[in-house]
Amino acid sequence: MAAFTYKCPHCGGAMTFDPESQTYKCPYCLSALHLEELEGAESGDGIPPTGGAEAQGQEAVHGLLTFSCPSCGAEIIADETTAATFCYYCHNPVLLKGRLEGGCHPDYVIPFQIGQEKAEEIFSQWIRRKRYAPSGFYSRQQIDRMMGVYFPYWLFCCQVDGEMEAEGTRLRVWDAGGRRYTEKKIYQVRRDGQMQVDHLAKNALKKANGQLADGVLPFRPEGIKPFHMSYLSGFMAEKRDIEKQELGSEVECQVRELAAAALQDSAGEYPSLTVRRQRTDIRDARWYYGLLPVWALTYKSPGDGQLYYFALNGQTGKACGKVPVDKRKLLLLFLTVSLPLLAAALLLLTGGDILSTRWYEILLAVGAGAGIAGSVCWGVVRQYDMQDLAGAATRLAFQSDCSFAIREQSDKLLDTVVTHTAIPQQTRGNEIRHRR
Repeated sequence: MAAFTYKCPHCGGAMTFDPESQTYKCPYCLSALHLEELEGAESGDGIPPTGGAEAQGQEAVHGLLTFSCPSCGAEIIADETTAATFCYYCHNPVLLKGRLEGGCHPDYVIPFQIGQEKAEEIFSQWIRRKRYAPSGFYSRQQIDRMMGVYFPYWLFCCQVDGEMEAEGTRLRVWDAGGRRYTEKKIYQVRRDGQMQVDHLAKNALKKANGQLADGVLPFRPEGIKPFHMSYLSGFMAEKRDIEKQELGSEVECQVRELAAAALQDSAGEYPSLTVRRQRTDIRDARWYYGLLPVWALTYKSPGDGQLYYFALNGQTGKACGKVPVDKRKLLLLFLTVSLPLLAAALLLLTGGDILSTRWYEILLAVGAGAGIAGSVCWGVVRQYDMQDLAGAATRLAFQSDCSFAIREQSDKLLDTVVTHTAIPQQTRGNEIRHRR
């Protein structure tokens, strides 16, 4: 398995992909090449990518393999899913071509649209709203560790044929002659349509944090390009170790559920809709393997050793993260909220004579202040954690691109029921005075 680097055809420097200009740049002579020019250099019109030594074939602990850097010859250690990395000594990008060949060759890639500088700017704006995060989470040293990583995803495409029969109700309320009338119209609702599902993304890496991989969804399908190894130059990349067979039943079940919800949404504005019969059939199912761009920053808490992180969609700029809470800052928040509440409660319970406060009044005041302050602090902790982001992101990714194209629809009125009740005299009197 060869390790190699794309070389500049002018000076021989290592070329990296630049998200801002969508070109390949040399940091030494500042040359910029488009993909067609880079492919020309690779085919012999310029300096081809430099190949390194073959993998030595000696597995280290936990399946780690060693490679030789094609630029400086230093030893590079990578695990069995790493497909692109950097040399620790010369910092040049290194691509492990054999990792993405054969059955592991990706069909598509979404190149990074957001560069390092922009990613750091978005992180700074995002963390500014997290006032109770420890300073170590956003230190300069920590920000410098942010990495652009191509994560492996399975992309699922299919057609969904859907049919629904339901009972919908609409209400109308009016007042007349001292009575309040309610009209309830009952409709038979039928919908029949078709929906195209394009590139529903599912994480394909076991070691990836599921919330991180799913929290950055959705990606925009229009940014998908046929895979080319050069897009990985200058970034980290991982190859998949989850096969589509492991995801098939879960994804199809999820598509049916989301399609059923989309079909119900197409019924229009009914305050109440009761589904009597529903059918969703999946056909023309197709799987594609893609590498999608994510900026990732991880942080291991020195207190409890728990791993926290920040993730940024490298195409759309959507950010998410799991942030630790500084206990000292949280204690200060607790005191800031509870002490004024304690004083206010004591004044209220004693009528302003705090010196005559009884022991049970103190307990009530302390309980009220601590209870409210505790709720505020718990809200901060919950806000800094990721709650059900995987499911929410998947639904968002699905709903942003998928809707039913309705072929047949009917809303047939089945029955109309009118009921009335007397308006209370007090209410009628208030209405009369209001009109005057």
